[in-house]
Amino acid sequence: MIELKNASQFERMRIAGRVVAETLALMREHVKPGVTTLELDRIAEDYIRSQGAIPAFKGYNGFPATLCTSVNEQVVHGIPGLRTLESGDIISIDCGAVINGYVGDAAVTLPIGDVGEDILKLLRVTEESLMLGIAQAKVGNRLYDVSYAVQTHVEASGFSVVRDYVGHGIGRAMHEDPQIPNYGKPGRGPRLEVGMALAIEPMVNMGTYEVQSLKDHWTVVTKDSRPSAHFEHTVAITENGPEILTRC
Repeated sequence: MIELKNASQFERMRIAGRVVAETLALMREHVKPGVTTLELDRIAEDYIRSQGAIPAFKGYNGFPATLCTSVNEQVVHGIPGLRTLESGDIISIDCGAVINGYVGDAAVTLPIGDVGEDILKLLRVTEESLMLGIAQAKVGNRLYDVSYAVQTHVEASGFSVVRDYVGHGIGRAMHEDPQIPNYGKPGRGPRLEVGMALAIEPMVNMGTYEVQSLKDHWTVVTKDSRPSAHFEHTVAITENGPEILTRC
């Protein structure tokens, strides 16, 4: 688990976070009916490399692309390809970048064209749960205070949190300790300290929390084929509270 001990380390994490945030902002401009997930991936890779950074996901454990593009019932790790987005779809875009030896990681779920009110609620609640979790990422709290904040908001809204996949520490590597579940009892887990960097990422399903992997060994989908949303930020714990490093 990384501990950001000086201004230089913080700044390098901020730069990595900025590249990711700007890439996702670019995705918001290009996500529309008729675009393919592969086109989005190429735009993202071109931008990340133009900033002197490297896509963090490409080649990671054999993953073949810059983005994870997960559509509708796909929860995470969707592989970009020739699928064309249509009005009524939602797409979760997960993006990571490495620059100056540090990693940024964030995700957003976007609606395509006209979507139903139930879908808009799913997206809203998932993003709200992320922000509520981040609010608990402060000095003196326990890790599962973050988890509990996410879970209670999601379940009170009638949705479920994915249990098979979690957030994580981040820094010089994309996945570092500790793991950050999106469920759990408050007051448990490691004490949060200044200098910790966390990737907090609620994955929220409209139906059951149960998921399964497809035959490509990457794409994770909901077992009941109902939609899923995913929002994520890289956050540093500071004396003044959590600092979101991937906010544009």
